[in-house]
Formats: sequence, structure tokens, C-alpha cells
Amino acid sequence: MAADEAALKALVGGEMSVTCNEDGSAEVRQDLPPEEQVESAAARVRPLLLQEEACYYNKVLKALNHFDRSPQNTDWVRKVRRLWQARVVETSTREADYHSMVTDTVTGESAELDDLRLALAWIYGDVVHHDTARRQEAALLGLQERFRAAVPLVAWIMLHTTGLLNRIRSLQRAGRLNLASAVFEEPVALTSTTVIMKATMRIAPVGTLAPATAVEPLGPEWKVLLPPRPDSREATAADSAEEPLSDGPKP
Repeated sequence: MAADEAALKALVGGEMSVTCNEDGSAEVRQDLPPEEQVESAAARVRPLLLQEEACYYNKVLKALNHFDRSPQNTDWVRKVRRLWQARVVETSTREADYHSMVTDTVTGESAELDDLRLALAWIYGDVVHHDTARRQEAALLGLQERFRAAVPLVAWIMLHTTGLLNRIRSLQRAGRLNLASAVFEEPVALTSTTVIMKATMRIAPVGTLAPATAVEPLGPEWKVLLPPRPDSREATAADSAEEPLSDGPKP
């Protein structure tokens, strides 16, 4: 998902198609990514949402402001902090993008949640935690409605996470930061899930102690494991076929 910025922006906007029919009915359609992809993305960006995490978004902004107090950087930090607060942080004054309302006509039970609370109910109730309070308040609206609200939020956080990373890279190049190069080079995602390793296989009798470290030499009891030679199997079979029959015991 992170590789396609245009697709992420489309998800942030909550794009949908509406078909109106002559009888007055209409069909609203949204094509969302597979749930597993969004779950993976949500798990990756979750630490940026939590104040107790070292990489909490506002903590990083505060750190950037500390190391670069130039007006340009200060204005950038102020702008993105304001956007983050308005989109991600639950407050009584937050303006919702939309509200979902539902009533069970059998029990009379009703529920109403805005898009952010629905999205967080999916993230913390369905995916990375099992927050029973969030699940309970959003239960009547259903899993699909929670997921539909979560997709734009997760995509939005992904875009802003990428933007924050690019800002850090820019400050690093400008000499405003002095981070180790390994910070930018350490792999964070696998490019292949096929594992191929060059190795020497050894085998020892049951009960043989394993080495204490990876560089400790192995004793002579650890024999290199080799495949049987095809010619040795053929020779064994031939020897068995040519062995003369016994005449039995002699009196």
C-alpha cells in the first residue's frame, strides 16, 4: 500500500461511486483494499498513535523543533501538528467527516459514531488490541462499517508518516540532524519470504551438548551430514544379489 501514493490519496478521500436508478433507488459502492493489507499497515503505524511510544508522532515533531529552530521548520511543524490533531486525536470539538447511525428495529437499540471513533474501534478493538469498550460502543454498526472508516484513517497516517520521514531525511542532508546512517538503511520490510541459506549440516548422537556460542568449534562427534552416494546403494544391492546361498549347518 505504501508504494502507491496516488492510491493512498484516493483511499484518504473515501472515493465511492453512486448509481441512481429511475425508481428512486441508488447503489453506493466503495472498493477497499483487502483487510489483511490494511491490518498490516495499521499494525505498522499504531506506535505513532500512542503517547507512551518513543516514536509517537507529536514526540518526533517536538524533537525536530528542538534540533532545528529555523522559522521554516517551525512553521512546518506547527502546520502538520495542527493537521494531526484535527484528524487523529479524539476531542469534543473535533469536526467529524461523517457520522454513522443505526437502529435495531427489533430491540430498539441505537448507536451513532463519527468516522474517527469507528476507525479506532476497528484498530484497537478488531486488530491490534481487544479493547472491549471500543468494540462494545461500535458493535451495533458492524465490522464492515468499522473497517470502512478505518481505511481512510490508516491511509492518511501512512501518508503523514512518509512525509515525516522525508522531513527527517531533508534535515539530515542539511546537517540539522546527526543521525547514524544505519537509521536510514536498516530493513523494515522483507522483499522476499523465501528463505535460502548456505550451510553445513552436522549430526551428533542424542544427548550431545550443543555449542555455547555460534563460533565455538564442534567436537569430532559432530559429523557432516552428506547425502548417500547413488553408486554405493547400487553396489550394496549388487553385493546382496551375488551373495551365495548357505548350505545350512554342517553336522
